[in-house]
This record gives sequence, structure tokens and C-alpha cells, in this order.
Amino acid sequence: MNPAERTQLSQRVTVVGAVVNAFLALLKVIVGWLAQSHALVADGIHSLSDLLSDVMVYLAASHGGRAADDSHPYGHARIETAVTVALGVFLIVVAAGITYDAGRRLLTPEMLLHPGPWALAAAVISVIANEGLYQYTMAAARRAKSNLLRANAWHHRTDSFSSIVVLVGLCGVMLGLDYLDAIASIVVAVMIAKIGWDMVWISLRELIDTALDQDRVDAIRASILMVHGVRSVHMLRTRQMAGDALVDVHVQVDPRLSVSEGHQVSELVRKRLLNDVDEVTDVTVHIDPENDEDGALTLALPLRDKILPQLRAEWAPLLDVNRIQEVTLHYLKGKLAVDLVLPRALMPPAEDIDFFHAELSERAQSVPGVDKVRVLYQ
Repeated sequence: MNPAERTQLSQRVTVVGAVVNAFLALLKVIVGWLAQSHALVADGIHSLSDLLSDVMVYLAASHGGRAADDSHPYGHARIETAVTVALGVFLIVVAAGITYDAGRRLLTPEMLLHPGPWALAAAVISVIANEGLYQYTMAAARRAKSNLLRANAWHHRTDSFSSIVVLVGLCGVMLGLDYLDAIASIVVAVMIAKIGWDMVWISLRELIDTALDQDRVDAIRASILMVHGVRSVHMLRTRQMAGDALVDVHVQVDPRLSVSEGHQVSELVRKRLLNDVDEVTDVTVHIDPENDEDGALTLALPLRDKILPQLRAEWAPLLDVNRIQEVTLHYLKGKLAVDLVLPRALMPPAEDIDFFHAELSERAQSVPGVDKVRVLYQ
């Protein structure tokens, strides 16, 4: 599903949820007030919080689905994450307020309410409506791979659970247990606080770039190792943005591959991850000739612009350096291995070739960092 489709789906589902939550909030608050049920009023406030969450989800989906730009090269998906944190904090605050009010009523028996039968009907309607919203929103969350939609779906189900608690409390009051309505309010508040905390915790983990679950990381590693040319995988790092996963990885290949062949391996790794792992949407592959997880041993060695003049100066007494066709440098294990390509015209007689190669290697090794030389002719 592309970002535009994902945004449209999120917005459509959110509008449906907002309309239903607005109706339920008004129904439960009004009926709860008229029927004198503190628990039903608290449940109505829960529905109002869901309505607010729908508004926030709609705005987050609109802005979070925007394409990447110069200021946000990874896109805007974490707007969803930030909004989810704010929504979770809001739910915790709402839960604290409900708990405080219900506690006051429990400590002051004359403040306890005595709900009427209409409260039961409103609670039953709430259970049915919110369970339907949960199923509808969760199906869309799976299609869009959206943690924000998934969180909003759980809001709906939490509202359904809280309405069940309200039903139990109302039945208890009608049986003469006046305090059960206030206790039901506190139970609802605890449920609201729990879902709020879960939202905050999961989103904060994403904001500080917590890795994917170990089983997903293992699946990614296994997928990379199946690419031909990959010798090993190290420094595999993953993080999440909304419903998407981003991967950075170092892949070790044959140290004597050409740059273009190494690049080809990296592109195959990238393509495989995008195709094989559903949530992966961005992959950065670093090709290594050796494992550099504990640090690059060759960083102290000079580059070609410094090494080549020194090598040519050392080889000048042995051959016409202007006829050298190619010099390839291999930075491996803290040393330099050199491939020297000469024209066939410079190849010495068979009886002298070993001595010639030994001289070239010995002179090259006087240059700091050079380990060995391999001579080729074409």
C-alpha cells in the first residue's frame, strides 16, 4: 500500500470512528447524568477521549503521510508516533481525574448515585458499537501497517470493555450494592490508564530508535545471508517509523571484488529485504571487504594519491613506470596488498621472472604500509 492509499484509508476509518464516538459520548454522558450513573458518565468521558483521539489520528495521518523532503529525508511518519505519545498522556490524565472523583464518592456515601434502568440500555448499545468499531479499525490497521490506527482500534475495544464493567456496576447497584457504580468507575479508569501507558511506552521506544523484535531481526539477517556473494553480516541495525522498518547493515564480501560487483551485491541485498520483509521500506547497505565491527584497521594508511608516487619512485630503477597499466590497492587487515598490471612486453624471460617479481615486491615493501605485491600481465 503506497503512502497516499494509506493516508486515505486512515482518514476514512477515522471519520467513521469519530462519528460513532461522538454519538456514544453524548448518549452515555446525557443518559448517565439523567439516570444518575457516575460509571456511565465516566464511560462517556472515555468515549469523548476516543473522539479526541480520532481527531488527532486524522490530523496525524494527513501530515504523517506526506512525502519526504529536504528537511525530512525519511518522511513524516513519526508525526503519528509523537501524536500517539500525546494521546497516551491525555488518557492517563483523564483516568486520574475519573479515579479521584469516584474515590471521593466512595469516601462520602451520601454522594453515591443510584442509576436507573436507562443506563443499562446505553451501556449495552456502547458495548455493541465499540466492538464493531474495534473490528473495523483493526482490519484497516493491518492493511495500512499503522501502529496509530492499531492503537485507536484498541481504544474502541477498551471502551467496549469499560462498558461491560459499567453494566456489572449498574446491575450491582440495582441489587442494592450502591458502591459498585463508583468501583466500576475506578476499574474503567484503570483500563484507560493502562492503554494510555502502553501507547506512551511503545511510542517512546520508537522515538529513541529501539530495534525491532529479535525474531524480526533474525529474519532480516537470514534473508541477507541468502544473497549470493554475502560472506557475513555485521552491524545490523533496525528501527521503526510508524508502521515501517528501516535497516542499516554492513555486509562482508570477497575482498577482491570490483567496486561495481560489490555494489551489485548491495543492491541485491536491498531488493531482497524490501521484497521479503513486509515492514521494511528503507535499506542502507555498507559493503565491507572484512569485518570492521571493532574498527577499521586501515584508517591510518594513506590513500592512492600518496601511495602511488612512492611506489612509482621505488619501481623506477626496475621498469618504465610510464608503461604501468594499472595499480589496484587492497586495504586489508591493516596492510596494503598491491596488484600491479604490466604489459606483456615488460615480462622478463622465464628464468628471471621470479627474481623480477621479488625485487618489485621488496622495493614496494619499503613504502610504509605495503605488505605484498602481485604482478599480472596483459
